[in-house]
Amino acid sequence: MTYPQNPATPSGWTPPTPAPAKKRKWPWIVGGMVGLMLIGCIGAVASGGTDTAESADGSQAATAAEGPAAIAPKKTEEAKDDTPGLNQPAADGDFQFKVTGVKCGVSKVGTSLLGQAAQGQFCLISVQVKNIGKEAQTFLDSAQKAYDAKKVQYSVDSSAALYTNDDQQILFAEINPGNTVKGKLVFDVPEGTKLTSLELHDSPFSDGVRVSLK
Repeated sequence: MTYPQNPATPSGWTPPTPAPAKKRKWPWIVGGMVGLMLIGCIGAVASGGTDTAESADGSQAATAAEGPAAIAPKKTEEAKDDTPGLNQPAADGDFQFKVTGVKCGVSKVGTSLLGQAAQGQFCLISVQVKNIGKEAQTFLDSAQKAYDAKKVQYSVDSSAALYTNDDQQILFAEINPGNTVKGKLVFDVPEGTKLTSLELHDSPFSDGVRVSLK
């Protein structure tokens, strides 16, 4: 007995629709996590990297992203002024000077019978001059200069110095090696002027040394 190859399909019957295949969700989850990580990295860069990292000893140190300002060395103290002052030795050439006193506001030098009045005011500068060379050297008061706070230069009044030095003459004094002379330099300056420094020379052609009168 033989059976038909394609039996007749009952009328009105349709084959069932196959169930749809389940979609795989894990690629989307992984992709989302990667995206969140990228957003976090971009945000950290945009913030300027100003976070601090805690060191092994518990202290916090600025990260390298803060730039040179984070590692800039502390400012050193300003260099101290080494200009000699009152009662301090100052050498120029073969002479060592020491300024021992300053007196300004003097209107006249000398006596009531013989003297000289100031154009403004006299400033009397007491100095000691020692020859530290190996030969005799002549001190010239006319080679010495004075300055005020505005760097205005004043010259010695040698004629007025004749009335202030008496027997302690330093005008054109020749000083042997090792000897010291004392006297006063006289400056005729405007009233109210305050001298702040001297420039002392062992000769008119030397560089000179600055001494503070402050």
